[in-house]
Amino acid sequence: MSKLGRILLVEDDPRDAELTMIALEEYHLVNDVMVAHDGEEALDYLYGRGKFSQRPSGNPAVMLLDLKLPKINGLEVLKQVRSDEQLKLLPVVVLTSSHEEKDVIRSYQLGVNAYVVKPVDFHSFVDAVKELGVFWAVVNEPPPGTMKGNP
Repeated sequence: MSKLGRILLVEDDPRDAELTMIALEEYHLVNDVMVAHDGEEALDYLYGRGKFSQRPSGNPAVMLLDLKLPKINGLEVLKQVRSDEQLKLLPVVVLTSSHEEKDVIRSYQLGVNAYVVKPVDFHSFVDAVKELGVFWAVVNEPPPGTMKGNP
């Protein structure tokens, strides 16, 4: 098992998810990425429900969270994560195309660790994701006891 932390990528746009995986592949982090395609699937993963009921215990090292998601939007996912004793210390980085001030403010009010607006340019997007992945999955020291089993 990798000593690197897992990344939970919550992204409904297949193109953005693919670009994120390409960026993380350069640092050999792609095998440690779980992709959830909507907010409901992200919560199912975090709580080990449904198709994720057999996943190993423990939280990912970081969640990269889009805001504009089907079923349950990113702000609702963030709100649930921060209100849960087992998840509230999980680092969450909003990775979104939203420049809206209300989204930025609400994300920080709900306890997001960072807010990154997706660059439109392909190379800028890939560079931004590489830096996020390396920092959160390799460099950052997670809260003690949050990665039991390194799911």
